[in-house]
Amino acid sequence: MGPEQLPLNIVHLPPPNEIPIPTPATYTEEISSQHVPLVVDNGSSTLRFGWASMNEPRCAQNASSKYKERRQGKQLLLFGEGIDSESGARAQSKTPWEGDVLVNMDALENALDYAFTNLSIDSASVDHPIIMTERLASPLHSRALTSELLFELYGAPSVTYAVDAPMSFFFNNRPSAGHFLTSGLVVSFNTASTSVIPVLSGRGIMSAAKRIPWGAQHANEYFLKLINLKYPTFGTRVTTNHTSWLLRNHCGVAPDYTELMRTLADPLQLRTHEVVVQFPFALPAAEEKTEEELARIAERRREQGRKLQEIAAKARMEKLLQKENDLRELTELRDRRGEVGKREWVALLQAEGIADDQELEHAIKKLEADLKKQRKKEAADGGDDILEEPSFPLLDTPDEELDEEGLKEKRKQKLMKAGFDARVRARKEKEREREERAAEERADAEERERDLAGWSSRLRQEQEDIMNRIKDRTRRRAALGDRKSAASQARMKSIASLAADERIPKKRRKGTGEDMFGADDADWAIYRKINTAAPSSDEEDDLAQLASVEQKLLAHDPTFDLAQTHAARASARSALLTAFRPIYDDGDVEGQARIHLSTERWRACEPWFTPSLAGVDSAGLGEILQHVLGMFSLDVRGRLVQNVFLTGAPAALPGLPERLEHTLRPVLPTSAPLRVVRAADPAIDAWRGMAAFARTEEFPRTGVSKAEYEEGGGERVKRWFGGNWNASLIG
Repeated sequence: MGPEQLPLNIVHLPPPNEIPIPTPATYTEEISSQHVPLVVDNGSSTLRFGWASMNEPRCAQNASSKYKERRQGKQLLLFGEGIDSESGARAQSKTPWEGDVLVNMDALENALDYAFTNLSIDSASVDHPIIMTERLASPLHSRALTSELLFELYGAPSVTYAVDAPMSFFFNNRPSAGHFLTSGLVVSFNTASTSVIPVLSGRGIMSAAKRIPWGAQHANEYFLKLINLKYPTFGTRVTTNHTSWLLRNHCGVAPDYTELMRTLADPLQLRTHEVVVQFPFALPAAEEKTEEELARIAERRREQGRKLQEIAAKARMEKLLQKENDLRELTELRDRRGEVGKREWVALLQAEGIADDQELEHAIKKLEADLKKQRKKEAADGGDDILEEPSFPLLDTPDEELDEEGLKEKRKQKLMKAGFDARVRARKEKEREREERAAEERADAEERERDLAGWSSRLRQEQEDIMNRIKDRTRRRAALGDRKSAASQARMKSIASLAADERIPKKRRKGTGEDMFGADDADWAIYRKINTAAPSSDEEDDLAQLASVEQKLLAHDPTFDLAQTHAARASARSALLTAFRPIYDDGDVEGQARIHLSTERWRACEPWFTPSLAGVDSAGLGEILQHVLGMFSLDVRGRLVQNVFLTGAPAALPGLPERLEHTLRPVLPTSAPLRVVRAADPAIDAWRGMAAFARTEEFPRTGVSKAEYEEGGGERVKRWFGGNWNASLIG
């Protein structure tokens, strides 16, 4: 089964989500009296919030937009999914984050207003302890502004800052989760970065933590660039929402990226692993025609085809006659070379638009070659039937004896006579070529019988030379598509010189001095240089010669097979390109609205391990893991690799645990146990961990109170296992 016969794995984009209308949570007396802590996971893309007593958080897109509604002229403040309700609001949306730094406090205030309103907190102050996430190694200025907002505006009694990765580790490794592991290596995949945090005895070692500047947002943008590069003229706009959905549902991490790419070099494997994304499309309304109308249209096209064939045949004949006349004139001019003086000879050459003797010889050889090729083609079209000379009675009749109809008939007979003579000459030329070809074949057979190895080596070298010439033409044609390439610049210079050339040879002048460029075939040599789509006769000759050489090798060289032919090599390359990006007909509306994703499904995720693939100057995740492990002793290193814990929404990508095992196993002793696990729910386990910790007796001792804030400033935090500052040392 060929690649084109495999069934397509077609997926359809989900419909646009309806804007949810959240139901406010009930602010009960129990929550108010017990001062249940508020848990806020301030993510770069998603805001998760809720009471510590809740099992699941409430979620919203962490973005806000101040938008002026045009119809009524009202200023609107939209948050979360409500931004999608207005077409112009998306362009003006803002998030609290720029990369991995919290900088936009207005957007953070909008997010907290949304969260507290959704939790039915209507009072002027929030009389509940707050536990809120912050990034690893968060800048003190960001923390100070956040503390000022929470204490001064919302009147929070205490604030605890937590790093999301240790809290997800705490939720999945606490005793109530069924197992209790207090040490491990936490790999946290965030929107704008990826962090590696070692945890020993239940406490994060922040001084040994490392971070790389690559996250889900960068992978999404890189994925979109790959799609735009593969489909630069795709009719439907591909948005970041589309690529985000595709990244989550149809992309993955390759356990061995190099080996996978080597496997996908096979067109069959490439088609097997691809995903076809079907975008919405609308079929055009088809105009139905009756059978009589279709028959009339077909007959009209056939009639047009016959007329075009007649016109083309007449034009070819006139062109052949013109070339014969030109060759005869130039040959007669060359014969007069010894009959006239030097000055007169130069004047004769200039009158014909020729510079010197060398150019004259070149023009004669060129005409002879063109005539030879044209006669061969005419002979092939006309077959090998014996020609009987028709009669042309009006050719010998003087024009004075003929009326207007007779003159037309005479011109017609003259053209027919010239065509008959041309066919006779073509057949004679064909017979001569047959004799020459037979002599060459006899000589070739003698050489083959005398030295088969030398004969085969010569033909193989000839095959390589011809294929290299074809490749050079293909590369030049491709280079002409780049306006900055040397070939394209030379083409533009040729066009500019033609436009500025005011010299008109005398041979091409009419009475008014009109430029007759294009009247001679020599003029089209420059046209073939500037027209990338112009067919090349040299290329046709090379292909015919290549086919002849390969047929001889296949017939007489047992070591030469079909796989070594030019057609097989080109077919393999063409099959791979076709499998990588299939081409649909212009009338196939459904196919034109498809995107075929193959290597991009793994290439978009590979920069986590090879950032240079996306142009990022950073170490990969594998190098960072090895560096962090190298900071500890062997026994501690063994404890860490027994629980390599993955958290964050991108941690759900298929193949990620296998890739980390494939990366870490070579740097560990063969007997060292290695265990890579995912969080139960990588996206929301950080919030669950904070909610579970807020219900413990230790939680009140981790928060900064209002009095401590007023005394020590907004940068102040307390030491505890989930914060950015703790008292653990590297062991």
